[in-house]
Amino acid sequence: MAAFFWRHEHGAKWRSITAELGPGWRVAQLFILWAKLGVWERLLERVKEQHGAVLGMTFLGGSNIGAHHQAAEAQKRGLFRRARPL
Repeated sequence: MAAFFWRHEHGAKWRSITAELGPGWRVAQLFILWAKLGVWERLLERVKEQHGAVLGMTFLGGSNIGAHHQAAEAQKRGLFRRARPL
């Protein structure tokens, strides 16, 4: 389970998980299996019961959201693009 926390904390891909935590493909498969079995939902419900219903809010920083690689090449033209004549 430490691999799940490490991945979440670092915002990394499964294959970037450190060797000490196990192979990334195995950790990813376990995560998917637990999702199918409803483990994550039950865990969230238990945490809500113990700590109240304050969970559920997510804050995203700009460092967590990447732009598409083509966005760097886009020209700034204002809010709306004008349709090109045919």
